[in-house]
Amino acid sequence: MTSKELLYIEDALGHEQYFQSKCQQTAAQLQDGELKTCVQQMAQKHSQIFQSFYGLL
Repeated sequence: MTSKELLYIEDALGHEQYFQSKCQQTAAQLQDGELKTCVQQMAQKHSQIFQSFYGLL
C-alpha cells in the first residue's frame, strides 16, 4: 500500500469516528423513539465502516 493510500485510510478512519460520535450525541438528545433508533443505526453503520477501513491496515 502506498503512503498516499495509507493517508486516505487514516483520513477516512477519522471521518467515520467523527460521524459515529455525532450520531451517538444526536441520538442521546432525541425524544422521538423512531428517529432515535434510526440515528442509532446510522452510528452502528459508521462503526462497521470504521472497522472495515481499520481491517485494511
